[in-house]
Amino acid sequence: MRRKITMSLLILLFILLQSTVCQMIAVASIKPNLLIILTVSFGLMRGKKDGMLTGFFCGLLTDLFFESIIGFNAILYLWVGYFSGYFYRIFYDDDIKTPIFLISVTDLVYGILQYGFMFLLRGRIDFFYYLGRIILPEVLYTLLITIFCYRILYHINQKLSLSDKGSADHFV
Repeated sequence: MRRKITMSLLILLFILLQSTVCQMIAVASIKPNLLIILTVSFGLMRGKKDGMLTGFFCGLLTDLFFESIIGFNAILYLWVGYFSGYFYRIFYDDDIKTPIFLISVTDLVYGILQYGFMFLLRGRIDFFYYLGRIILPEVLYTLLITIFCYRILYHINQKLSLSDKGSADHFV
């Protein structure tokens, strides 16, 4: 129960940070994608199921608050959480290279998919312009923020794992 409450609060916190603080620290209207960081981190640390749930609710709240099409981001973030959960088995606690690489690749793929569904289907064919001006700068900015956010999320996950283990021992 503690994990569910903490995850719900983290999702709400990251949505609020994405919509307020990230707007203020935007460089040339490019802002980091905190929800990708949260979704990939928990998919990587907890597996496919937790990654999918985190991604779905991050995407659903993004759709409800910021987008006109409900469900689009929910599906994209759900996929992000699911595929990052595949790397759960190769996750090492002390290595930050895997999360940084995975978050960067995921943000790149997310940007390309978002371009494909939101712009390409409308007839806007300037892919390389969009890639160079929006997708790659967002990936770099998200990568920089990941270095700071990931350790915090890792420690929160460790505390939750210890409390889950302690509560399981209590009932046995």
